[in-house]
Amino acid sequence: MNTKKAMLIDITLCIGCNSCQDACKKANNLAEGGEKKLSPSAYTALEEHDGVFVRRMCQHCEEPTCASVCPVGAFTKTPEGPVLYDENKCIGCRYCMQACPFQVPRYEWSSTYPRVQKCIFCHGRITQGLQPACAEACPTGATKFGNRDDLIREALERIKTEPTKYVNRIYGQHEVGGTSILYITNVPFEQLGFKTELQATALPTLTWNALSKIPGVVTVGGVFLYGIWWITNRRTEVQRFERKLAEMEQRSNGNHS
Repeated sequence: MNTKKAMLIDITLCIGCNSCQDACKKANNLAEGGEKKLSPSAYTALEEHDGVFVRRMCQHCEEPTCASVCPVGAFTKTPEGPVLYDENKCIGCRYCMQACPFQVPRYEWSSTYPRVQKCIFCHGRITQGLQPACAEACPTGATKFGNRDDLIREALERIKTEPTKYVNRIYGQHEVGGTSILYITNVPFEQLGFKTELQATALPTLTWNALSKIPGVVTVGGVFLYGIWWITNRRTEVQRFERKLAEMEQRSNGNHS
């Protein structure tokens, strides 16, 4: 039995209370404050479209494109469902931001040591048998956490039971190979800002087909990017060492005087 986790977001039940974002910020030690768009300090955000609230977050693709284009393996898809990011491996190439079909990853442009930031699907909580913080905090049941297959069956049943209420589509069931975040709605998805033209084929399949034809370019590119990262960090270390030498010399001159 497939026990891969997912979340079903029923847009018809969302009241825009922002409890999901508040809980997310607290669980991930992010800066407080309501944010209407995804940012390095907002892993989830509520957008409003003519009175309809839509929650944005990482879709946690079944076959994540961010992981397929990352030259250093900073992104990984876990067996439970979350797509995780390792800042210690990241070289700042930001290929993930360009490749994401949902335009989710955010970069800490103002930081001295910038990272890519996005929802991590509360991986630590999931592995402990808990719900993601946002799902636990939702007061209306608009966000439901569970096994992906079970949630798809439930979504289909809701649509079947109330066909005049819901659009006959589960967003995320098939898009780009399927995602761990699923949506159902009573308003056409295209009117809510969703990318409805995405194909069902997982994008990493297309990425690999293209990149496999130019392995030399991929290898050289990865080495080149790593070289830039190493040189940048090496310069920082050298500058720090030179400052320490200057400080030691000043103290030494002061003692002799």
